[in-house]
Amino acid sequence: MKLYLDPGHGGSDTGASGNGLDEKHIVLDIARRIRDILVSEYENVNVRMSRTDDSTVSLSQRTNDANAWGADYYLSIHCNAFNGSATGYEDYIHISLSDSSQTAEYQDIMHEEITKVNQLRDRGQKKANFHVLRETTMSALLTENGFIDNVNDADLLRDPSYRQTLARGHVNGLASAFSLQRKEEEPGATIYKVIAGSFQSRDNARNRVNELQSNGIESFITMVTISGEQWYRVQAGAFSNQENAERRLQEIRNTGIEDAFIVTDNGESGNGDGSQEEPNGYSILGETFLSPELMNRYVKDIYSHAIEIASYYLTFGAYYGVRGDIAFAQAMHETDYLRFTGIVEPEQNNFCGLGATDSSNPGASFATPEEGVLAHIQHLYAYATTDDLPDEYPLVDPRFDLVSRGSASTWTGLNGKWAVPGNDYGQSILDIYHGMINSSIEDLEEVRQAIRDV
Repeated sequence: MKLYLDPGHGGSDTGASGNGLDEKHIVLDIARRIRDILVSEYENVNVRMSRTDDSTVSLSQRTNDANAWGADYYLSIHCNAFNGSATGYEDYIHISLSDSSQTAEYQDIMHEEITKVNQLRDRGQKKANFHVLRETTMSALLTENGFIDNVNDADLLRDPSYRQTLARGHVNGLASAFSLQRKEEEPGATIYKVIAGSFQSRDNARNRVNELQSNGIESFITMVTISGEQWYRVQAGAFSNQENAERRLQEIRNTGIEDAFIVTDNGESGNGDGSQEEPNGYSILGETFLSPELMNRYVKDIYSHAIEIASYYLTFGAYYGVRGDIAFAQAMHETDYLRFTGIVEPEQNNFCGLGATDSSNPGASFATPEEGVLAHIQHLYAYATTDDLPDEYPLVDPRFDLVSRGSASTWTGLNGKWAVPGNDYGQSILDIYHGMINSSIEDLEEVRQAIRDV
C-alpha cells in the first residue's frame, strides 16, 4: 500500500493559529507520528510525505507528486479555526463523489476509527471542493483535527501524547480500510549494527572515526567486553533492515576498510567475530545503537532550536548500561521534542518529567542539561534493576528511592508507572525510537543518491 501523507501548510504558510500554536507545526508532528507507526508496525506500507520539515510546498506540487508517484491513498492532515467557540473533528472527501463510492467507504472507516479515540465532538463526515481532494487521481481524505483557536481543543493538541493518540486513530483507520498486516510480534526488534572495526586502543578507534568522517560516514565509539577484555568498537550505523545495513557495510569497505562487520541485537555476527550476546531491543538495559549525531539531527529536523543533549545519553547510558538512544526518545516524548510545551520549563533541565504533576507542581529542576540527563538515566536504572547504583557519579535523581526497584525491565513495562494512567506510554517512546532508525535509513538513501549523481 502506497500512502501519500500530506501535512497541510508549512513554511511561509502557517495555516490556522491560536492559543500559541500554529497549524503547520501541529499537523507535521501528527503526520510524522502516523508515518513512524505505519513503517514500524505494518508490513508492505510505503509512505511518502509532501513535506518532512517546515518548508513551503504548493498545493499543485503536492497533488502532482502524489499522482506521479502512483499513490493508493492521499491523506491530508489539518487543524481547524473559526471564532474560538467552535470545537470538534470532521473529515472531507470531494463533493462530486457519491456516498457509495470507494472513497466514501474509506471515509466511513477512517471517521469511525479516528472518532473512537480523539476525545473531540464529532462534527460529521463532509464533502468539499478542496484542491487536494479534486486534483488527486486516487482516493483522498482531508481530516480536520480540532479547532486550534478553541482553548479546550488547543490544550489537547499541545500535548504530545494526545497527538500520538490522533496518529494512532488515523493508523487504525488505514489498517482497517486497506487490510494492513501487522509485522510479526517479537520480544524485541532486530537491529543490525554496522561495526567498522574493533580496537583495544581508544586512540586507534578515534583514528578510525576520523577516517570514516573524512569519507562522509558518521560513526562513534562504544565499549564492549569480550572474553574478559575491553574493546573499543566503531559503530557506523544501526538499521532495522538487513539489506540497508549491508549497503552501509559495502560503503565502508569501498573506502578500503576491510575489518568491518554486522552485529545483530541477538548476538549474531555477520563475520563470526565471537561477540557477546546483545540486549533485547525493547529492554531498558542494554547498548546504545544510534549515534548522538543522528539523534540530535533527528530532533533538530523537528525543532531547529533544540539543544544538543544526545551525547549525554550515550555517555551516561553506557556507564549505567541503559539504552541511551531509547531514553533520548523518551525525553523527546516528554518534552515535545525539546519544545517544552507542557508544564515543565526549559530552564528546569528536566527532560523526563521527574516529579511533574500539574502547573502548581512542575517537578524537579537541575543545574545543567548534563545533570538533567544523568537524573533521567538514574531513574531508568532504578526501574530496570535491583542492583546497587554505581558510584562514579553522584545520585542526582530526587525520586530514585521512591521507585519500586526492578519493577519495569522493558519500556512497555513503564506503562502505568512512569505515566499514570495509560497503557501505551512505552509504545509511544518506541514509536519515536523507530522513527530515528528510519531516519538513518533515509540518510543512507541520500548518500546512495549522491554517489549516483557523481
